[in-house]
Amino acid sequence: MEVLTVSNDKQSLNNVRVGKDVKIFNFVNAYGCSIDDGSKVGSFVEIQKGATIGKNCKVSSHSFICEGVHIEDNVFIGHNVTFTNDRFPRATNADGSMQTDADWKLEETRVGKGASIGSSVTILCGITIGENAIVGAGSVVTKDVAPNTIVAGNPARFMKKVSDR
Repeated sequence: MEVLTVSNDKQSLNNVRVGKDVKIFNFVNAYGCSIDDGSKVGSFVEIQKGATIGKNCKVSSHSFICEGVHIEDNVFIGHNVTFTNDRFPRATNADGSMQTDADWKLEETRVGKGASIGSSVTILCGITIGENAIVGAGSVVTKDVAPNTIVAGNPARFMKKVSDR
């Protein structure tokens, strides 16, 4: 398996700002985004323009990080995690013309420092996931997640507080 490892100072690769000691595995589609120091991006991940990934994050394979998603430091993203950025997605306008960038409203999503997102989670746009929060595998996050809490289910609901380790 081929791995791109950036071990020097920050640089730009294909319009992607890449920090020091970043590892990017095969078949990653990244453009116009930034990935900070020490982070790892697994195979078959897409990271769109304007998305940011902080330091020491792990993004597992088959995940989709769209425009407007901001992931802070030390975050774990499980396999097959999907973010959205449009509350009312449509292919065409009312008159039948194809929508363009001007025809929709980007809604940003934030994932706080130290949060963990389980595999196969879907996160709707406009959400903030608080610091050190945990989202259980298979959940659908439809509203903000408070810091230091565990949520799970469809829709994701509060389960308990994160206990000290």
